[in-house]
Amino acid sequence: SLFFAYVNLLSRIDLDELMKKDEPPLTFPKTLEEFEYTFNEQGQLRHTTTGEAFVFNAREDLHRWNQKRYEALGEIVTQYVYELLEKKCNMTKVILPVDVTEEEPRSFIYLSADAMSNPAKLLVLIQGDGVVRAGQWARRLIINQDLDSGTQIPFITRAKEEGYGVMVLNPNENHLEVERPAKPTPLPSPEASDEPAEKRERKDDRESKKKRDFYEKYRNPQKERETEQIPIRENGSPEEHLLYVWDHFVSNAAARNVFIVAHSYGGLSLVELMCQREAQVKDRVCAVAMTDSVHNIWHQDASKSIQEWLQQHCRNWVSSPEPLDTPVEPMLPDCPRLSAGTERHELTSWRSFNSIFQFFSKALQTGDEYEESSNTVTTRSSHRTKHEHNHDD
Repeated sequence: SLFFAYVNLLSRIDLDELMKKDEPPLTFPKTLEEFEYTFNEQGQLRHTTTGEAFVFNAREDLHRWNQKRYEALGEIVTQYVYELLEKKCNMTKVILPVDVTEEEPRSFIYLSADAMSNPAKLLVLIQGDGVVRAGQWARRLIINQDLDSGTQIPFITRAKEEGYGVMVLNPNENHLEVERPAKPTPLPSPEASDEPAEKRERKDDRESKKKRDFYEKYRNPQKERETEQIPIRENGSPEEHLLYVWDHFVSNAAARNVFIVAHSYGGLSLVELMCQREAQVKDRVCAVAMTDSVHNIWHQDASKSIQEWLQQHCRNWVSSPEPLDTPVEPMLPDCPRLSAGTERHELTSWRSFNSIFQFFSKALQTGDEYEESSNTVTTRSSHRTKHEHNHDD
């Protein structure tokens, strides 16, 4: 009975008001300047007055508010990285779908000036899933460590220096969020006296709704907007996006050798692409570097021939306590696994950066030697023959 007295007391306190006093409004700055943060010379995010690194727990005991603040900063970081891709890396934004109409939602990828025309080499970058957008490996690293470890910019810069065209994918931009219109309130239905069961149910509904509202108020004083998602045509998932970019861009690019870096879920999307476009991928792709990929050749029904191709042309740098490039026991008969020299999943791409470019150079040499020796054979693809002696490295 003490419990009920307590509940009774609680129900009379306006929790809504109580909580609101505690939690500041969920409105946050829209720019880095207003947030009072800036990226310094080393690409680290620092407070403009104190010079301190980002602090997640800006307000003790206000986890939701801290999380929302972090997400707001994350959105700004996303825009900042797009800007770097355009200004620092001279990449061009290309809208998807390619035949987008005025009124439908859209996504985009970034291409270097020579992405479609470079006759020799093309590098395709595929990130993992989640909140990261084009140009990012890990938002957490960008905010807490630096731009080099968390963005794809070092890969883009190095690739351009080494004569690659570059394509930066955007596999997580899958839908447009729109605010859901408020539901019209239904008119009260006349309560007929010959329906006691229904009447009872209604009463129960009202009671449970009261309880629900009470808990809802207590837990979530500031209502978040209700949104619905409109999928982007033919780019509604990371897998769909990669297939779309392959069909509309990679397969039409001039480069005779395509190289792919795929982090985490990107590796799964790549295996999915192979299941859909096996012959094309084998014909065009020289080497694939995965970093802590979550693909699974069994769950994804990868054929024997795909598994064999992955063994030859793919390496997966995985999170491991072993030194960089130490072979790690393969779990399934697919690509060889090497240590990325870190146990942190999101750091694997940055830590294996040099090894990946060395792996690509070797793969290219091996491919060229193989091609020299089989030059007399006429069964080679028309595409390869078309760009026979165009490569200038």
